[in-house]
Amino acid sequence: MNRELRVAVVGAGPSGLYAVDALAGQSEVPVSVDVLDRIPVPFGLVRYGVAPDHLSLRGVRDTLEKVFAHAGVRFLGGVEVGGSVTLEDLRSCYDAVVLTYGASSDRHLDIPGDDLGGSIAATDLVNWYCGHPDAPREQVEAALAGVRDVVVVGVGNVAVDVTRVLAKTAVELEHTDMPQHVLDVLAKSSVSDVHVLGRRGPVQASWTTKELRELGELVDADVVVAAAEVDVPPPADRHAAKNLEVLQGFAARTPTGRGRRVHLHFCARPVALTGGDRVESVVVERTELADDGSASGTGVTWDLPAQLVVRSVGYRGLGLAGLPFDGARHVVPSEEGRVLDDGVPLPGVYVAGWIKRGPTGIIGTNKKDAAQTVASLLDDARAGSLPEPSHPGAEAIDELLADRGVKVVPFAGWRAVDAAERALGATRGRDRTTIHDRAALFEAAEER
Repeated sequence: MNRELRVAVVGAGPSGLYAVDALAGQSEVPVSVDVLDRIPVPFGLVRYGVAPDHLSLRGVRDTLEKVFAHAGVRFLGGVEVGGSVTLEDLRSCYDAVVLTYGASSDRHLDIPGDDLGGSIAATDLVNWYCGHPDAPREQVEAALAGVRDVVVVGVGNVAVDVTRVLAKTAVELEHTDMPQHVLDVLAKSSVSDVHVLGRRGPVQASWTTKELRELGELVDADVVVAAAEVDVPPPADRHAAKNLEVLQGFAARTPTGRGRRVHLHFCARPVALTGGDRVESVVVERTELADDGSASGTGVTWDLPAQLVVRSVGYRGLGLAGLPFDGARHVVPSEEGRVLDDGVPLPGVYVAGWIKRGPTGIIGTNKKDAAQTVASLLDDARAGSLPEPSHPGAEAIDELLADRGVKVVPFAGWRAVDAAERALGATRGRDRTTIHDRAALFEAAEER
């Protein structure tokens, strides 16, 4: 190829920005990169998925922001692929397209009563307290109103985050960048008990030790664990062994009579939600583990009172028009980042992150994953196997978006939003307050 390689990266979260860094950080193949995201601001799950009280993790966005300092890298915020533009549009304008749009859909419990009022997805709750512009604010706030007893289904880091946020006092949350309306709602919370259900045992839980340990550091909440449930042989896995040690430490504590309690239950799964228009209780079944670690029901059940049920049992990727999709695994089929169509690589189309491998790993996992995808892309470029776009050149996508009336937010727009959020936070003595409204984000972006 005797011209600069032009690549579109769809998704400005960690996977996408790690892919951009790998592309723009090499010098063998001249490249320019446009980063497209349907949200007017970058950073994806680092902004809208990491719990707001985890300031050090949220600081990763300061590192990711440096990616935009590379020459030839542009941010095109507010551009929805599959909405305002199609995959075929991108393929006509770029030599290669890297899809990193993640897994945004939640998994349902698929039990009776799952659709009752007060039964919500962890993704919706997290989006709400992180200030995502698409969060169902009215639904979440209605679900939280008057709640005393909460059941969180799942034992991963998202479940722990949700539990911790719901069990914290207003003072513990005041320093975060949560939108003010979120802080106001949580400050009025009447939650007294949060029950966390894991269908398997304590050593099979997927939370990290740091996240788990933080439950024991809450100012006004006791952690309650039945000693019998964590009286199991130490596992060979070091991570699981550390988790078990923390859990056994919780079980040995004497409750102090604090205002809230976090109850951790293992070998327990919900089998029904009961109530009228709204959840009133959860029917929980005791499970038993097989030798392979799988869980099955025993038929022994009990009821837990609950006015709010938060399901945190995994994420699902979604398909995109013109893109092969594995409906069983909820990922795009691929090999080393190359999208496969009936087992054959789809020329010039690649994937990275959760839409490639499923919702696994931590933020750093995406760096190696993105590097593999970029290596495949560059190998294909050197081999001359990338298709020639019908409308090459940076102006092609700009003209297409302008013709369709798409309001594009450039990186300078994010800088303006960043300044506006810092100024808003300063009025409350915080480093930042997240602007949650989409129209307000566009308005702030124009103040540059």
